[in-house]
Order: sequence, then structure tokens, then C-alpha cells
Amino acid sequence: MNSTKKYLVVFIAISVFSYTTANAQRVRIQNNPKYDLKPYHFGFALAANKMDFSIKPVENFNSLDSVMVIESQPQWGFNIGIVSNLRLGQSFDLRFIPTLSFGDRILNYSLVENDTFKITRPKKIESTFIDFPLILKYKSQRMNNARAYVLSGFRYSIDLASQAKKKDRKKDLIKLKQNDMLFEFGVGFDFYLTYFKFATEIKMAYGIRDLLERDNTVYTNSIKKLNSKIFQISFLFE
Repeated sequence: MNSTKKYLVVFIAISVFSYTTANAQRVRIQNNPKYDLKPYHFGFALAANKMDFSIKPVENFNSLDSVMVIESQPQWGFNIGIVSNLRLGQSFDLRFIPTLSFGDRILNYSLVENDTFKITRPKKIESTFIDFPLILKYKSQRMNNARAYVLSGFRYSIDLASQAKKKDRKKDLIKLKQNDMLFEFGVGFDFYLTYFKFATEIKMAYGIRDLLERDNTVYTNSIKKLNSKIFQISFLFE
């Protein structure tokens, strides 16, 4: 079981336990009973992300140059966002959560030099994203002071740290395109407290666009397609 699956299992276990405990208590008086009747509301979100790449190498790439293996090494980062929620009906909400995301990713290249000597060269790629996700949220029925939900949508991202347009003489610099489009989906739980609503959610985002800026080097010629893959755990206060 990889680390992402472990975090998913832990998240679901904790959330289900909290959800079950809230129901078992049989709270007689609901907190904020009219909360979900508001046409719109706002809040903020804090999140931890794990940025990664999905790599599709060119066919027989290791016979074309000295690159033998290309691996992505995910890194942890964090997000800060502002929540805007529009009520569409009893079960659906439309959410817009502009977010500032920080994170790193590493591409590890295993190279063969002088036909015999194998070395590994890590290429660290730093990113600072401004994210504009538009999300459709489907909610279950409220059970006392908790409810579950699922969500899906699209995210447009601008990488402020992108070096794609910079002219750099370094031939070993990995450059990514500045703009990306991602599809995301996830699950979460709302908990209605006395003065506000607290939510925990977990989601995955998969990039649609090929991000690699090719410059005819050994590091880019071996990759046919490079897409973002992001795992995220969020805590929302609304």
C-alpha cells in the first residue's frame, strides 16, 4: 500500500468515526439549523497537498539517449484559500475557492555515462500556483450536526514560478508551462458547530494539459507527456 492510499484510509476512518459519533449522540438541538438555507456563504480553507507528476515516456526512450529511467518524487506543500459557496438546491452547491498553493516536485533521471557508469540526477521543480477551481458539491441529508458529501469539478492554475518564458543558458533546467487545467474529485464531511461549519475533505486532481516545455535536451526528449497529479487534504471553516 503506497503512502497516498494510507492517508486515504486514515482520513476515511477518522471521518467515519466522527460522523458515527455525532449521530450516536442524538443531539436534540441542531447547531445552526437554518445554515443550509442561506443562498450563499463564505469562509476560508487550509490544506496540505502532495504534488506529483504522471509521466508518459516516449517509446524506446532508453535506446535514444543516455536516460534509462525517469521517476517522479512527490513532495508535500500547503494551500490557503477563500471559500465562496452558492446554494443551488437542497442537495447541490456550487463552490468557487481561489487558492494560493505552494509545493515542489522532483524528477529523478537515471543516466548512463561512458556506457557503464549509472548515475541519478534529481531535478527539483518549485511551483507557486494561483488556483481557480469551480466545484459542484453533492450533499447527503443532514444527520443532527453532520453530513457527508462528494464533489467534482475543474481547476485552472497559473504557476507564478514557471520559467517557461525565461531564457536560461542552463541546458539541464526543467521548464514547465505556466498554465494548467485539472479535473478534480473528492469526498468530505461537514460538521455543524455552534458558530460556524467545519469540514474536512480529501481529493485528487489530475492535469489535462502536457506541462513540459521542450528544449531539445536529454531531459525533455525522453518524455512524451508530463501531467500534474495532486493529492490534497483540506480543512474548511465556513
